[in-house]
Amino acid sequence: MLSVALVTSSFWPRVGGVEEHVRQVARDLHGRGHRVTVWAVDQGDDGPDQIDGVRVRYLPCPMPARDAASLARFTRDVTRAALAWRDAVRADRPDVLHVHCFGPNGPWAAATARRTGIPLVLTSHGETFADANSVFDRSRLLAAALRRTVSRAIAVTGPSRFTLEDLERRFGLAAGSGIVVPNGVDLHEAGDGAATEAPAGLPGRYLLAVGRMVRVKGFDLLLEAFSRLAADDAGLGLVLTGDGPEAAALARRADDLGLADRVVLPGRLAPAGVAAAMRGAAAVVVPSRFESFGIVVLEAWRAGVPVVATTRGGPPEFVTDGVDGVLVDPEDVPALTRALARVLGDQDAADRLGRAGARSVRDYTWGRVVDAYLELYGSAVPAATHGLVPRAADRA
Repeated sequence: MLSVALVTSSFWPRVGGVEEHVRQVARDLHGRGHRVTVWAVDQGDDGPDQIDGVRVRYLPCPMPARDAASLARFTRDVTRAALAWRDAVRADRPDVLHVHCFGPNGPWAAATARRTGIPLVLTSHGETFADANSVFDRSRLLAAALRRTVSRAIAVTGPSRFTLEDLERRFGLAAGSGIVVPNGVDLHEAGDGAATEAPAGLPGRYLLAVGRMVRVKGFDLLLEAFSRLAADDAGLGLVLTGDGPEAAALARRADDLGLADRVVLPGRLAPAGVAAAMRGAAAVVVPSRFESFGIVVLEAWRAGVPVVATTRGGPPEFVTDGVDGVLVDPEDVPALTRALARVLGDQDAADRLGRAGARSVRDYTWGRVVDAYLELYGSAVPAATHGLVPRAADRA
């Protein structure tokens, strides 16, 4: 039995791809009898201290900045944070620290690993290029901390080669040394059609996109393509589900295009609501300008509906164009429009794509994700548990 601390940049009550990944990995590890704790950045939320039987700790992760006020806050908070991290190590006695999505959690986890000798695994979720605030371009401190952590981690993983290649180009990861661990999906969670209805107010026939409403997700590109389709297909609607800073701008653009009555923005839906909306969609579209993996593809495959996905990032590494999905560069709006028109105009082909996706998704379970992580843990943990490296709690 291993003791694993999953050190994440964000966790519940916030929701998103990273949060779901960490939750599912924690649940699977716990179900296999391992001791697992989630260490999340304390963002002032009133978060639960336990989810799915897994203990959750919210740890302060102050970061220094150049202005005097920020430096003063850091000086004030750093001792309290160091004590909180020390106490977490002593209480949970982790055999491995697994950092997910390098943010303020990353430097603190790396410092803890250096101090205690606990092996550290780093998993990038595309934060180095998909962060809406371009934090790694703005913060030299965080970028330098990531470079140091990449060089010292016992393993570096990402959901796609695309993600790992960015670490190679900009953050010193040795070429070919990163390990691809694709994302997973619960094959049964809200995906079997039972008991859950789609949200009210959806069009009778619609395209669906799901995700945080930020520029990198390309919802604006999909809206432009839809405006071209709408002229020839009066019964077609567009549903953009999620929240984020671009939501108001998308609503205004739909109004400018004269499509306000055909574009629905229901906000963020619970997973069951997303699954139900997917089952009713004519197609699910992933129009991202960059996508580290594309877990929405897996969710659409689970629902058995056709997928049109971006060529920019992870999807081409697991979607076979014309077989279980359609791949297109969304920044080429005419090409995106044509790809959508082909799927919408040939129901037999759309059904074939949906059936093929339902077969492909079987290879992307959370159990397989955890199998891959456990193999990495096992390569390092024996040194920490057989006396070669002092136990963390003894060094904290």
